[in-house]
Amino acid sequence: MKRVLVVGISGAGKSTLARRLAEQLAVPYHEMDSLYFTGPGWAVNDEFVAEIGRITEGPGWIFDSLGYPEVRDLLWERADTVVWLDYSRRVIMPRILRRSLRRTLSRERVFGGNRETVSDWFRRDHPAWWAWTQHAARRAEIGRRADDPRFAPLEVIRFHRPAEAGRWLRNRTSAAAS
Repeated sequence: MKRVLVVGISGAGKSTLARRLAEQLAVPYHEMDSLYFTGPGWAVNDEFVAEIGRITEGPGWIFDSLGYPEVRDLLWERADTVVWLDYSRRVIMPRILRRSLRRTLSRERVFGGNRETVSDWFRRDHPAWWAWTQHAARRAEIGRRADDPRFAPLEVIRFHRPAEAGRWLRNRTSAAAS
């Protein structure tokens, strides 16, 4: 396990798990949205595809994403492991709502120095709306990719509850310490 995608819907905890796993494996962690959005107004990185190509040529890496469409196949072809946080809407929605509310109220800067605003909450691409409307479609797409022979041999580790993922991560830490 050296080239890992941590996948799931927005709010699943992909970034948190990916960071912790990267520490355990001593491989670089890459936050997909930080690579994609590079400036004010949610400007997109013109070198995004090339940058992802360079990173994934390396011997080890972890991304916290299924991947944007323009690099999705590349990531899945080069990964050796997918950790799938396949959580229900009941788990996801409180998380994404709390995170977005905190970001909005605190005016926290996120990718490329951007901020979530009150008016963003009324847009279809706001994380809360996106997580709600795309939950089933994202789950189906990850399932198709996990079963796709183009991406074999690919180890898929699937969790349905955060406690399962937490136990797995703790057990990996315990096993590494032994």
